[in-house]
Amino acid sequence: MYKIGAIICLIIVLVACNTKKDYDSLFKDPNLYCAAVYQLNTVVMGNNFSPIVGSRNYLYANVAAYEVVAAGYPESYTSLAGQVKGLKSVPKPAAGQPFDVEFAALLAFCKLGEAVTFPIGSMKEYVDSLKKMARDHGMPSAIFDNSVAYADTVSSAIMKWSKKDNYLETRGAPEYTVMDSPGRWVPTPPAYASAMEPHWNTIRTVVLDSVGLFTAPTPYKFDIKDKNSDYYKELISIKNTGDSLTEEQTHIADFWDDNPFKLNVSGHLMFGTKKFSPPGHWMSIVGIAAKKAKADFPTTVCAYAKTAIALFDAFIECWDTKYTYNTARPETIINRYIDPNWRPHLQTPPFPEYTCGHSTCSSAAAEALTSVFGDNFAYTDTTEIEFGIKNRSFPSFRAAALENTWARYYGGIHFHHSCIVSNEYGRRVGALVTTRLKMKKS
Repeated sequence: MYKIGAIICLIIVLVACNTKKDYDSLFKDPNLYCAAVYQLNTVVMGNNFSPIVGSRNYLYANVAAYEVVAAGYPESYTSLAGQVKGLKSVPKPAAGQPFDVEFAALLAFCKLGEAVTFPIGSMKEYVDSLKKMARDHGMPSAIFDNSVAYADTVSSAIMKWSKKDNYLETRGAPEYTVMDSPGRWVPTPPAYASAMEPHWNTIRTVVLDSVGLFTAPTPYKFDIKDKNSDYYKELISIKNTGDSLTEEQTHIADFWDDNPFKLNVSGHLMFGTKKFSPPGHWMSIVGIAAKKAKADFPTTVCAYAKTAIALFDAFIECWDTKYTYNTARPETIINRYIDPNWRPHLQTPPFPEYTCGHSTCSSAAAEALTSVFGDNFAYTDTTEIEFGIKNRSFPSFRAAALENTWARYYGGIHFHHSCIVSNEYGRRVGALVTTRLKMKKS
């Protein structure tokens, strides 16, 4: 009997020694969070979401994760409650119920990422893999349950906040009225799609006091008759440049294309190809920067959340300008007045030209990232390699945003003047976000 008891005890000891109990260090790996964001990127891309709708998923998912981090590390991070519009409070963790901060942050991110727009379950397989990882690596059942419960609690609070941003109301708003008057936007080939999100300026901002806080100047006056007018000079410049792109200019345009759904037409055959959208591209850049900086998990989440907020508000500011002036795309004017067969290098997206959405959101994101990782943060952007486009390297985030202003011009879908204005106003949005939000404590 004694021998049997000793053997049983030995087996218990051996099993205990062989059971993985490294869940704490495992979930503190910031690469897990970067992988979760990438997973959401692929879901957004797979569902053909527009850049601005995608920015909404990134916003609420990253804010949910950040709020878990702020609650778990209150000595280092401050909640966004009371700092952003409409978010008055976020429930605190229950006293005496320890939870794994990083695991809960991942769960909250996934829950908001899928539930804000997608049907629940879009990221279920990935969430199940996280939960299995926690169990396999020895997370005690009490901590596991507490983590899931707190993630659900925060997710519910952020979901409630999201439902009051006027998104659902815009789904039933009137469609854009197309008026074929000189210089005004009309649908463009090959899809001739209707105007995208003409009511996005009614979406609740996060940090901006109002959608009109930063008002871009009036665009160049439409004037195709006076060859000395600013408008005509811009038009001829974009046509001539597009007709003689260098290899480097082509690479720059393709690298920043970020068309979430390009319609390819070959005779009677039509098929779509997908890429990450502009905000998805910048979410990827956040991960690249975090890895290079060897940022810890909380810093990584903070960087994603701040960048997502800047992107979201930048799109609202830009879309307000777009549908204030309703300016025609270069392709439309060149086809009508100069060359009916001319096509830009990139496919023209379905919304007015002025101002440029990509240039606006890029400079806003650059300000957010600079506030976290510093200026002159050199990095190589590998985002586009999976779409067959080689990498590009930049001396700073601001330099990348500035290159974007040329990319849209080389692509033939924006006047360069528009992109320069967009860069400036996106920078203003980003600067306001980084100045007003108090996130990581000194």
